[in-house]
Amino acid sequence: MPSTDARTRAPRRDAAANRDALIAAAALLLNRDPAVSLEAIAAEAGLSRRSVYGHFATRDDLVREVTLRGAARVGAAARPAPIDDPVVQLASLAARLWAEVEHVRVMAQLTVRGPMAHEVGEALAPLRTAVRDVVRRGVESGRMRDDIALRTLAHLVEGAALSVLDEATTRHLSRAEGHRLVMLAVLGVVGLDWRTAGDLVATTPALALPPEPVTSSPSDPSTGRRA
Repeated sequence: MPSTDARTRAPRRDAAANRDALIAAAALLLNRDPAVSLEAIAAEAGLSRRSVYGHFATRDDLVREVTLRGAARVGAAARPAPIDDPVVQLASLAARLWAEVEHVRVMAQLTVRGPMAHEVGEALAPLRTAVRDVVRRGVESGRMRDDIALRTLAHLVEGAALSVLDEATTRHLSRAEGHRLVMLAVLGVVGLDWRTAGDLVATTPALALPPEPVTSSPSDPSTGRRA
């Protein structure tokens, strides 16, 4: 009979690699077609459909894993370095989130609008806390509007960011256009007029469009992005 150590040791390297390949393939193909078949995902990963069931009991289980990994990654984006000006902090946070999802727009929309919204909401809790904190700081400092309840205002900020994601999935938004638009959307919600918001985005180094991510290394299995 196998020893306890043998029964509890980590899975073989090839099994772990196959699981990661499935997750990466699912993230890639779901972003193109949310209804993509399990056979297509397995083929993209270089595996047979039968082999998928050694890792995931159903297609829904695989989609759930991809969705929650993506949500966790987006939630982690809510931990940028602090910025003294809460208005710049909020715009920076919105830009970071766009950078995380712009390459997987359809999958990101499915993550936040789909049937696992409750579970995704739990994964996004750090992000929502960060938004509330920066909005509270903005209101208390007089940099953001105070005529709307804090919790409601933070929720409206989230909705403004999601509206940009919705727009990006229905028509082509360039990386640069989405980066600028998501910041203008959230700044408008918290009370900045469009000229002030535009000038801030255009002249603040911390809000500049970052370089394109490197795409030469293996894909990150949580999003399909190459690391």
